[in-house]
Amino acid sequence: MSITFSEAIHQRLLVFDGPMGTELYRHHVFTNRCFDELNLTDPHLIEEILTDYREAGADVLTTNTFGANRPTLEKYGLADRLAEINRAGVRIARKIALSGSNAPGSDSSSDSLFVAGSIGPIPSGTYTETELETMILEQVDPLWDSGNGVDFILFETQPSREAMERAARTMLKRPNIPFVLSCTVVEDKESVSGEPIARLLAPIPNHFAQPIAFGMNCGVGPEGLLQAAEEAVKITHLPLIVQPNAGTPKEFEGRQIYYCSPEYVATYAMRLANLGVAAVGGCCGMTPDHIREVAKMIKPLAKGRAAKTILHTAQPEVEEQPETPFQDRSRLSWKLARRDWVTTVELVPPRGYDLTESIEKSRKLYRHGIDAINLPDGPRASSRISPLVLAQRILQEAGIEPILHFCCRDRNLIGMQADILGCAAFGIRNMLFVTGDPPKLGGYPDATGVFDTDSIGMVAVQRRLNRGVDLGGQALTPTRAVIGVGLDPTSLDRKRELERFRMKIDAGAEFAITQPVFDPNALLSFLDAIGDCPIPILAGIWPLASYRNAEFMQNEVPGVIVPNETMNRMQAVSKRPKEEQLAVGIDIAREMIEAVRHRVCGVQVSAPFGRIEIALAVLE
Repeated sequence: MSITFSEAIHQRLLVFDGPMGTELYRHHVFTNRCFDELNLTDPHLIEEILTDYREAGADVLTTNTFGANRPTLEKYGLADRLAEINRAGVRIARKIALSGSNAPGSDSSSDSLFVAGSIGPIPSGTYTETELETMILEQVDPLWDSGNGVDFILFETQPSREAMERAARTMLKRPNIPFVLSCTVVEDKESVSGEPIARLLAPIPNHFAQPIAFGMNCGVGPEGLLQAAEEAVKITHLPLIVQPNAGTPKEFEGRQIYYCSPEYVATYAMRLANLGVAAVGGCCGMTPDHIREVAKMIKPLAKGRAAKTILHTAQPEVEEQPETPFQDRSRLSWKLARRDWVTTVELVPPRGYDLTESIEKSRKLYRHGIDAINLPDGPRASSRISPLVLAQRILQEAGIEPILHFCCRDRNLIGMQADILGCAAFGIRNMLFVTGDPPKLGGYPDATGVFDTDSIGMVAVQRRLNRGVDLGGQALTPTRAVIGVGLDPTSLDRKRELERFRMKIDAGAEFAITQPVFDPNALLSFLDAIGDCPIPILAGIWPLASYRNAEFMQNEVPGVIVPNETMNRMQAVSKRPKEEQLAVGIDIAREMIEAVRHRVCGVQVSAPFGRIEIALAVLE
């Protein structure tokens, strides 16, 4: 394996597998059986389950050894086979990790899979601390097996801070073995013993062995662990692994059934990824189908995060040319350079190729004094006509400048550079570079993301094209693009968003447009955190058309947070006619603009459902 798990957990977003117990039950192995003993008596069944998880896209496979400790095995008369059962669990998991494909829509090879040695909590009993430590090491040693076993030890479903510290203290006796501490979180973001997240995930004392990551698993479903993770990322500097249950089970004809769909779980997986967690997997009730949807959702996102653009050194005879002054590149850049108030409206390109309606709307916006038309590039991973084509037609036939959103998801670097040069040839100057949503968000779940680079990389490419040098270091006629980037003031991982924004500016960004913001205080707070910003910022404004529209924005659109106060205002009129609901939404949008007007250089107002009259009403 080229890198260790300890390195990988810091470098890329990982997908863990799901529960073994749920799958064994689905294969008609009932709870009166010792699940861990199946490593010896039915290894092919364990192989089949782990193969399903591997094929679903898991990067980490977990050994079937959760209960392979002395007290549990003694109940089945198997204590004398403890080491044998643990070693067999490792052998099976390693075999599956080293064979076959592991990632739908991914190009990573099978030898990149890691194996986690599962150690669950010791059953309650009257044991001394010495006895408990001995029980832990009885599992650790055969799982690790002098470095020929698992990649790390996973102490999972730990019920308390005391249990986690006991594991860390015990691992002092095995100082070279990497391990993860994962606790169970139940309702109210507490452990089963009533401890808050701040206590559970506080730094482990220095005189104990140190884990390579913290985790939270079991207890509650995706929503509950998302809330817990929001607190956890503020507390710990260690990578965080989150493995929720498939919701809360409901009893049906004597059986406990989990009803969370794979798509529902995958949506939360992306929210966890956007929060900054290091890995996402599943616990009770999850199946390979859930893990497959999770992998489809977050692996393209992980690829986009990891993408780097390497600009080849210019050829010896090639010199960078002076850039066209910012204010001289377009009408928009002239206003931005003067810090004049700028108004733009977002129009989504049509699904077909008839552009008549889009061009007529653009003409109307131009007549009303709007400065530019924002054209998203495959928003929410939808398949629409190329925004480059629409941008060219709008510029030519409506007389208003477009701001072309340029997404890194769908083209490799060569294709993206070709399209950038095409923009230059058409006179399309205003560019907004975005990394893009994972393909799973759209209606084409089997499409794959390219993500040769991210928005930061493309900003660097565009800046060098503005200086007359291409990707390969060859000379060309300098482009005159105005380089814009996206900004998410309500990001759950504010630290990462601020870091990336500064990296975008360092790469060459010259203006920014925020995600739709519904809470002015969130935007103002983010601007305070930026400090003296060297580039102009436009605030994204979305007038809510109805309470249902507010719910959609809150629950379905990545990076958008609608505050409770706004939701309550929209809910209060939810029984009234749609036009009355719309009027409230327009009022909220106007209030938002007034609240932030003194801190931004303009606005981008969306036109819900393509109704530009709504956007114009907001701007009146």
